[in-house]
Amino acid sequence: MDIRPIHTAADYRATLKEISALMEFDPDPGSPEGDRLDILTTLVQAYEAKHFPIGAPDPVEAIKFRMEQSGLSVKDLEPFIGRSNRVYEVLNRKRPLTLGMIRRLHQGLGIPADVLIAELQAEFRQR
Repeated sequence: MDIRPIHTAADYRATLKEISALMEFDPDPGSPEGDRLDILTTLVQAYEAKHFPIGAPDPVEAIKFRMEQSGLSVKDLEPFIGRSNRVYEVLNRKRPLTLGMIRRLHQGLGIPADVLIAELQAEFRQR
């Protein structure tokens, strides 16, 4: 099994092409082809994590996404954020999330707390 690290964009493209061919073959797990697919996929994941990192989502965008995903209105957010004017201020980035809002949004809507506190962490770094 001749497998090499992915160092360049050309290596990356070639590995993706090989993964695609192996996936069409649909090898059994534990077979030589299945093991090769597993190893190549791991290499691609490591390369992508290093060269194409995905940052944490913006807290306000996470709230808007959850609203869209769950069909929620501004009125539905009032128990978590406060009156509708306060909800609009948060959604329009006029007011930051408070710790209480973060807790309620996390518990009530299941938005990960680490996503919601990203805004607070950015504010503290700027000071």
